[in-house]
Amino acid sequence: MAYRRSRLMEERLANNRDRILMAARKLVAEGGFREAQIAAVAALAGISTGMIYRYFPSKADLFVEVLEAAVDEEIGILNEIAQGPGPAGARLAQAVTCFVRRALRGPNLAYAFVFEPVDPEVETARLRCRKKFGDVFKAILLEGIERHEFPDQDVNASAACIVGAFTEALVGPIGPTTRNMRDKEWLVECIRNFCVRAVGGSSSTSCQEKSEPASNGQAAEIFQH
Repeated sequence: MAYRRSRLMEERLANNRDRILMAARKLVAEGGFREAQIAAVAALAGISTGMIYRYFPSKADLFVEVLEAAVDEEIGILNEIAQGPGPAGARLAQAVTCFVRRALRGPNLAYAFVFEPVDPEVETARLRCRKKFGDVFKAILLEGIERHEFPDQDVNASAACIVGAFTEALVGPIGPTTRNMRDKEWLVECIRNFCVRAVGGSSSTSCQEKSEPASNGQAAEIFQH
């Protein structure tokens, strides 16, 4: 007779797996992948290190799943914007703004998922995730071209360039040793305007280099909502 796990056992195993993923994500959010060592994940999850390897053959496998789960959440948020009402240009601007603001709010997590040195398996997963982000912007571009809001263009290349532009612009602002920008909202505006203009849309504001940074009070209020 074949062995069958009881429902209680299945629930317990699923709960252990979820706790591992939640612990790993929390540690990455606090200090990047370098802080999410297996021993630290096990301690936070309240299990043994050996138990982690029952669910994830390697640390890279764990990191890949944490990365893909977090990215899927972001993709869900961006898809709601992309599929919403209004002109394509406005939705493109809103999607870029949303991504950049969320990255600035959680710089450790964003830096880990985009720039932190990682194992090849995790880097490969990053490339897949970039493609997912690109697909969101590709859909907006196709609709904008159909509505004559954007000129004809290679939407695959343009979408990839949008993702490359806003991620590259975040290297310094979310980097662990260069995270000293005070007026983050100004950066959001500049990245948004660049991405919209790059595909032939029109932005509503002009972004030029500021001679003076925002005050500490203004910077502190930017992402309170």
